[in-house]
Amino acid sequence: MRVGSFACSCADTCDVDLEGVREGIEGVEVAASSSLLCQDGLPAMEEVIDEYDLDQLIVTCPERGAQRTIERVAEQQGVHPDGVSFVDQRESAGWVHDEAGATAKTARMVNARHAGLEAESVSRSISREAGDSVAVVADPETAAALADDADVTLIADGNEYVDAAADLDDVTIERGRVVDVDGRYGEFSVRLDARVTEDCISCMKCVHDGPDGAVTRYPVDIDPDAPDGEWTDVCPTDAIDLAGVDRTLEFDQIVYPAADRRTRGGRIGFYTAPIDAATISAVKDLLGGIEKPDHLDLEMDVCAAGNSSQPGCNECVEACPHDAVERSRIDAVEFHKDACQNCGACTSACPTGATRLREQSNERIAREVEALLRPTDEEGGWLLDRSGTDVDSPIVAFVCSERADDALAEYGRLAAAGKAEIEYPPILPVHVNCTDTVGEAHAMHALACGADGVAIVGCGGDCLHSGPDPKSELVDRLNRATTDLGLGERIGFFAPDPDDHGAFVEDISTFAVELDDSPIPVGEHEATGGIDSAEPRSANSRTQSGGSVELRSTSSRTEFGDADRENPPFDSHGWTLESVRTIVDHADPDRDVIRGLKDFARMDVAEGCTLTPTCSNLCPTDAIRRDEETATLEFNHERCVNCGTCEEGCIEDVMTMRDGLDLTLLPERRDGDPWVEVFEGSMRECAHCGTPFASEGSAEKIQEEVGDVVAGLAPSASGSIFDYCGDCRATLLYDRGGSE
Repeated sequence: MRVGSFACSCADTCDVDLEGVREGIEGVEVAASSSLLCQDGLPAMEEVIDEYDLDQLIVTCPERGAQRTIERVAEQQGVHPDGVSFVDQRESAGWVHDEAGATAKTARMVNARHAGLEAESVSRSISREAGDSVAVVADPETAAALADDADVTLIADGNEYVDAAADLDDVTIERGRVVDVDGRYGEFSVRLDARVTEDCISCMKCVHDGPDGAVTRYPVDIDPDAPDGEWTDVCPTDAIDLAGVDRTLEFDQIVYPAADRRTRGGRIGFYTAPIDAATISAVKDLLGGIEKPDHLDLEMDVCAAGNSSQPGCNECVEACPHDAVERSRIDAVEFHKDACQNCGACTSACPTGATRLREQSNERIAREVEALLRPTDEEGGWLLDRSGTDVDSPIVAFVCSERADDALAEYGRLAAAGKAEIEYPPILPVHVNCTDTVGEAHAMHALACGADGVAIVGCGGDCLHSGPDPKSELVDRLNRATTDLGLGERIGFFAPDPDDHGAFVEDISTFAVELDDSPIPVGEHEATGGIDSAEPRSANSRTQSGGSVELRSTSSRTEFGDADRENPPFDSHGWTLESVRTIVDHADPDRDVIRGLKDFARMDVAEGCTLTPTCSNLCPTDAIRRDEETATLEFNHERCVNCGTCEEGCIEDVMTMRDGLDLTLLPERRDGDPWVEVFEGSMRECAHCGTPFASEGSAEKIQEEVGDVVAGLAPSASGSIFDYCGDCRATLLYDRGGSE
């Protein structure tokens, strides 16, 4: 990839120093600039593309019309349309920051985009077939609007449609009230309850003789509260059944204005109020099936959802706001990629890396953050000067690409138009699909790279995906962790309102002013995405299978652990731990146990443990092992992801997991040994051969439960039969059988 960057000041209407931007851009074949690139600068851009044989352009230009012009010229020069990427140097920089800050920020955004493109995932799509059947509940206007394109059924839900204004000639009308809706796109089922069977011939006898207002004419149905009486005998086909008739109909999509959408962000193919033109369009788009980008890489071999009919981690199911993942069995989860809306909620919640966003991947986000904070010269970089110029307090801002990004752009336009005086610190943006993408690993990595603070900039009031106060719990947890790490509070959530710029400007400005300089040097940390890997592995190692590209882990020796950890790079647990280790190298933690990080736990085992292999067999990360020679149970804190499977499955109910990352349990604090003894028992030795064969706890428990049943089976045994190993016990029983 031969990359060239082109900076523009939009006819000097945005406050950026083009020479300064060029000097701050790194790693490209050429860095060029023009005060009006989309017009006067086009001939020069053509020459530069040809001279340097460029196939990827990074251009500072937020205006869509100008972008189309630049894309057209680039394509004429042989650059693929997807090979042109744009950075906003205007609305989010030159119009809302001073010149020094806007210049520094623009250069760093270009560097970050370059780094992100180098880690960009290969595009992939998925498809799902579906039919054209659509159920519309109690909304005749919507049913009529869809009738020309879909096979529409209007479910009456107790309503009367004799005098409906909508044209229902091409609509099937079904009697019954909705009891339940289940399933998902392409296979919804609607359960209906009616008081009239399918034998009804609409003779109107029951309407004529029935209680006033209790029987509808079209379709004929009876109110569930209608009284019984002789009037029910008038039906010539015996179609009246006041006990209720239950039936289930199947549809590909459902429009149900009065329904609770059940999920926080809505489900694909299921529409609730408000119903508008956009809803009608969405229904039509999904008729016949769907083809869409594949948003997720799945590696279920490392999933911690459970094992052997024992439930474990449920983070992805609880996090998904779109019903795209469900617990299909008590010990497994299932993803429905066609329902995924690319919000990243499941991927930031998953501790093991079993589910990962393809774009932006965690690796791409990491590389963009590192580029935003990397110095540009040997002295530490003019872009990261903390002396009071340029960017005084580097704040990495994870910005929602939906409402929040639009609001920040509106602030810039208001400022440029002279409608408002808006200026705020030059926060360093990493655009994410949704702030649900951001988890503890992303924030800790930014701090490990030397950021003074982390701003999560998302939807205000009610997130399109996760509802109200989407990141408050995360911010609280992370500030507890950063405080324990000796950094103080470093994380904030901000919701820019396009109609109230003042609140955002005040909040983000106060946040920046109150941040102390980070003790962690900028530009030194580059994440491997694993547990402190001594030989960094690339997260771009891939295997080809069935036409799809899957992200796979590759072998790597960890500095303190071992090479057996199979999780893919940039899993939340491993990536967070790597970042914490970097932070601890430069900070002075206030505590040994770091609270607030959900993917870590400590193990306590009480008396009563029988050293059965249940917990070690269940553990999805191999964080538990038994040593039969010493009759001990050992725990690897570095590997544990706090899924709870062991605690849930402990048959003696003596195991307790406590949240928190305990620095004293990490191998670097234990002379390189990651294993900690959590229980010490004793082994019972065979009374005949002397071989240890079972823990005392197990032997005593079995003897207590079945000792009376097997008493006397081996009269020649010296003592209890439970004092013998399996081989010697078999010999005793054989000798007994041979002597009879």
